[in-house]
Amino acid sequence: MAERSTAAVDVADTSGEEPLTAQAGQATSDGAEAEKVSGKEQDAARTDEKGAATTDSKPPELHSGHKLARRYRLEECVTRLDGFSSWRAVDEKLRRAVGVHVLPADHPRARPVLSAARSSALLGDPRFVQVLDAVEENDLVYVVHEWLPDATELTTVLASGPLEAHDAYQLVSQVSQAMAAAHREGLAHLRLTPSSVLRTESGQYRIRGLAVMAALRGITCEHPQRTDTEAIGALLYAALTQRWPYENDAYGLTGLPKGVGLIAPDQVRAGVHRGLSELAMRAVNNDGATASRQEQPCTTPEELAKAVAAMPRIRPPETAFSTPPPYPRNGHRQGAYGQSSARSGQSGRPTQAIATPPPPLQSRTGKALKWSVSALLIAALGLGSWQLADTLLKRETDQENPGNSQTSSGSAKKPTGKPIKIMDASEYYPDGKPQHPEQAKNTYDGDPSTYWRTMSYREGPDLNPAFKQGVGLVYDLGSKQQISSASIGLHYGGNHTTVTLYAANSLSPSEPLSSMHKLGTAETSGTTAKVSLKTPATARYVLVWFTALPNSPGDQYSEAGYKQGVTEVSFTS
Repeated sequence: MAERSTAAVDVADTSGEEPLTAQAGQATSDGAEAEKVSGKEQDAARTDEKGAATTDSKPPELHSGHKLARRYRLEECVTRLDGFSSWRAVDEKLRRAVGVHVLPADHPRARPVLSAARSSALLGDPRFVQVLDAVEENDLVYVVHEWLPDATELTTVLASGPLEAHDAYQLVSQVSQAMAAAHREGLAHLRLTPSSVLRTESGQYRIRGLAVMAALRGITCEHPQRTDTEAIGALLYAALTQRWPYENDAYGLTGLPKGVGLIAPDQVRAGVHRGLSELAMRAVNNDGATASRQEQPCTTPEELAKAVAAMPRIRPPETAFSTPPPYPRNGHRQGAYGQSSARSGQSGRPTQAIATPPPPLQSRTGKALKWSVSALLIAALGLGSWQLADTLLKRETDQENPGNSQTSSGSAKKPTGKPIKIMDASEYYPDGKPQHPEQAKNTYDGDPSTYWRTMSYREGPDLNPAFKQGVGLVYDLGSKQQISSASIGLHYGGNHTTVTLYAANSLSPSEPLSSMHKLGTAETSGTTAKVSLKTPATARYVLVWFTALPNSPGDQYSEAGYKQGVTEVSFTS
């Protein structure tokens, strides 16, 4: 059930909107486009009349197990609507899951769908779910696209509550930048809804159905940039409030109260980030009415992306650690939390028991005890000086060996869980054969949509040491830091990725691996690798070293093979 909700293309969303049905002259739009605030002139997406009037073509007789092009085996019908159907399928040639839209070749929307799919495929932007194939064959037209079982619909994400300010900031930033890039190539979405946006495990947002969704539903628009910008604003509004910014309920979200009009997100829910609230209003209300500060409305994704970039960057929340109250020095005289526990029966005022010091030792035995105590104190001072010297010597040893963070007593410092700021990064290639050094900065820029990628290798998942020991990146933390764990966001999932951390001595791309201290290793088939150190280590330079890469399909950057990409890397103390 989860896989279906995260990977199926939104062609028949039943979470709050009416199913699309053919009408004479016009098809019913979804809830997001049908009801707007009264009095506004909306640039709503409209149904192509010619296409809607003739959508009586029967859907092709397909069933589970049917093969298209002797390659794509249909597994499960996700949607059957308005003369076309959508399926979860398997590409038997590459042994991977895919999604497929199928409609008759004589369907009035077949040609627009083919054209939209091929245009979307040419864009080749990884922020969009990629179109893999678009074919007309045996009286059928079918479009094959990526299937992302490890991603989650924004609809599902919002069902559990509104997003934190940092997550909402990432959402509007990534989606607006992606749509700005699409519009620069002449492509529009026209049906950008919470079910059209997916969030991967690494925090990257990906958009599905670019151009194809509108073509499948016969949606056209005179001002596509304004329509897509308003849709992004609605996504941000929903992310901040868990409410749909119109009077109707849609996508599992409750609409605004009827008759009150469009109100700012920070008036709907307490604690909403003021800057993001105003940004949502500038995008949703982009026909001239703006937020309280009267900024100019954002009418294009490009304008919205620039407005997001102009905001102060919203950092992810740091883990809060509570500090226990100080232990009372005179605990025998105080009650809980420093309050007195002794009270007089009449006045009710707290009374304190005055401790009487013991009488001085006056006898010969007392004098002997004085000398004994003095001798013990002198011995203790001598022992303490020796321990202090030993501690200083061990501290110097720890500085010379970054991997050793043991204290003088032999126990490790407790991890604090605080993030460590990365100052710089470079690619590490001791064999003199770099991958993409210029992309190293993408792995700590706070934007999961940018990443560093490796080459594609024919053998794997374990790299062959005979020609490639591994691939990796080395990070500069600015100064020596205590490191307890690391989280590495990966662009590709699959079996399998192996990553190891080393304490390096510099940012040099050719420092011998044998001169570094191994910190920890992890293996994963997901899109996040977490390395937890058994003992916290101290280092300024840390190498993230990959020795196994998953098998991943081809894309616009590289062919299919064993490869990996790194989206975001973080270290904690």
